[in-house]
Amino acid sequence: MSLDSAAHTPTDSPIGDVGYLTRSEHRIPALIALTERPQSRAELCELTGVSSSTMRRTLDEFDDRVWIRKDGHQYVATRLGEVVASGTEDLLERVKTERKLRDVWHWLPDEISEFPIETWSKMSVTVAEPDSPYCPVNRFKSLLQQTTTLRFLRPEVALMEPCFSVLGQLIDDGVDITLIDRTPCHTYFLSTYPERSVAMLQQDNFTVLTHEDLPAYGIGLLDERVIISCYEQGSGTVQALIVTAAPDVREWAESVYEWYESDSRHVDPRRIVE
Repeated sequence: MSLDSAAHTPTDSPIGDVGYLTRSEHRIPALIALTERPQSRAELCELTGVSSSTMRRTLDEFDDRVWIRKDGHQYVATRLGEVVASGTEDLLERVKTERKLRDVWHWLPDEISEFPIETWSKMSVTVAEPDSPYCPVNRFKSLLQQTTTLRFLRPEVALMEPCFSVLGQLIDDGVDITLIDRTPCHTYFLSTYPERSVAMLQQDNFTVLTHEDLPAYGIGLLDERVIISCYEQGSGTVQALIVTAAPDVREWAESVYEWYESDSRHVDPRRIVE
């Protein structure tokens, strides 16, 4: 019987097949497993955690769609099944990436939307939660402890405890550090930590620059990593921290940082405090 003469039901469509795969969580893993090597029904039950009767019905449905074939007491994906499994995996990865960025999208630089989704998937996202508001700060601290260089545009997250103590230790250890921020931030830094800030500014490996027209987000360059710090407008609290080593993001981040660096001026602590 030809496909054209087949009776069309609500499930007899591409959307119907996708709906069938996604309605039960075991179906996609089972189909993917059958693309990797032949599997018995018992092996698939163990892999997915479903009963033998449920797996039998699933395999019958797969067979009806010509996604699998039986090979002795085992089952294996057909070429059609491999195509469906691969496309489903790709879709799930895209949705996984989208979900990761969904809650922070409105904080991110517009340029991020121009990168391919493969670049987005390489981003690690840490978001402040109501019961864990310091998650992004603690994440940055762990990265700061590992770095051997630091250049940061809008480095407010680096000036928060416990990061500030780590920053001071890095300066004492001779790590080259350059921070670019607005005058009000420098004023707060110098007035809140007068002795520590003066001692830090006396170090040759610590450079502080000022620029009055900075973006709403921060860009940190820590060795091969790029940090994008997302701040709540008004309060300045750190809402999210994006971390990536993707080369295209690194190239963009360096170009933005270098432009602001060339347009900044050195901080005079005496004038700032006055």
